[in-house]
Amino acid sequence: MLPTRTHQSRTRRRALLAGVVTVATAALGIGLSTQFASAQQTTLRGAADALNKDIGVAVNYNLLQSSAQYRELVATEFNSLTAENAMKWDATEPSDGNYTFTQADAIVDFAEDNGQTVHGHTFVWHQQTPSWVQNLSASALQTAMVDHINTLANRYEGRVDSWDVVNEVVSDSNGAMRDSFWLQKLGEGYITTAFQTARAADPNADLYINDYSIEGQNAKSNKIYSIAQGLVNQGLLDGVGFQSHLILGQVPSDMEANLQRFVNLGLKVRITELDIRLQTPADANELAQQASDYARVANICKNLADCSGITVWGVRDGDSWVPGVFPGYGAPLLFNDDYSKKPAYTSVLNAWGGTVTNPTTTPGTTTPGTTTPPPTGSGCTATLSVQSPWNTGATYAGTVKANQNLSGWTVSWTWPGSERISNAWSIQGTLTGATVTGSNAAYNGTLASGQSTTFGFNITKPDGATASVPTVTCTPA
Repeated sequence: MLPTRTHQSRTRRRALLAGVVTVATAALGIGLSTQFASAQQTTLRGAADALNKDIGVAVNYNLLQSSAQYRELVATEFNSLTAENAMKWDATEPSDGNYTFTQADAIVDFAEDNGQTVHGHTFVWHQQTPSWVQNLSASALQTAMVDHINTLANRYEGRVDSWDVVNEVVSDSNGAMRDSFWLQKLGEGYITTAFQTARAADPNADLYINDYSIEGQNAKSNKIYSIAQGLVNQGLLDGVGFQSHLILGQVPSDMEANLQRFVNLGLKVRITELDIRLQTPADANELAQQASDYARVANICKNLADCSGITVWGVRDGDSWVPGVFPGYGAPLLFNDDYSKKPAYTSVLNAWGGTVTNPTTTPGTTTPGTTTPPPTGSGCTATLSVQSPWNTGATYAGTVKANQNLSGWTVSWTWPGSERISNAWSIQGTLTGATVTGSNAAYNGTLASGQSTTFGFNITKPDGATASVPTVTCTPA
């Protein structure tokens, strides 16, 4: 059994963190979001909080810095953050002893400002480790590893709740150890040394071993199980991270039983990097299957008391790593590129006991004949289309195209009936009346000639009639 250690509950830590505003956050222009405070079970965050589980997301520092819409969605929908790259070795110590924490600090500050926990990723990995580390002698390599873990763990002690201590240490075939520079120079004992160092540096952080293709019982997960047993016997391991970079329709049939055997060791389990890729372009049937797959994973975690949560590896499909590594595949996440919710979003929310208030959107699906013809001859043109109608409302997508270089734009239209905007994104202004006048947000106003940007909104339509699509006028700012 693991030795007893003191941990604050996730709920209490978020409550303690919520009021802190830091200089690094202000420097990014990232203000405190208050929406999470009122979030109930109509968001992923509300549903996860009700279950006392994490719903996390891998955060891209550059998007967090540049996009207000990205920041707002991250703050509203998720209660846990993982730095996508900002805590890896190449980002924090690019040269020997020269540490830089600008990006990592900003993500931790943002989490604290918004009452979110942080899952640290990662201390020891064979990739994204600078060449100066890989070229060290065995003794110098171990010294560098210990120093690196101590520096990061000490800096974020009490602020990062859990860490992926070692990442992807088992090969993809036959359950052998990965033949990395770590193994070649230090032998398998580097894993134990890493966990011993992390445990001493931050005794209250949960320590995880993290890997992919271990969701089902196979040679690779059996090896992770064996490593986990040894670490548990030494009181060094708190949990196992299952990356779960899955393929459409291939959630392992024995995933729940496999996770349960790790729980039986006294460990937490965590879905750490979830995405479910499919062949693009996606059709409605594929998106429905993806939603079913996401729901299955969500239910597995929900039904395991010791599943600490799920982290989705990115926000929007277009920001995912998948297309760059698996050509022809993509669309693996919960949100479309315009931040609208996919069917997979709804399936996860429903699986965790929530209720969707805004309909999900399938790209390319519109009511026939509901796209406005753009006016011609102006510095910009704009169109609206109905993406997802329901009895008393609809979701609309808007597109602005620049016919010249723009530093900003304004669109306007008048509703012919009872349509009224209830909430909107990527647009601001006078939006709620019969006549709408909206302008660009801070991040989508500058366009080169020929470029386009998008905005969107939901409407209510109390009379239940078919949602109309008015003609839109676009004017350069």
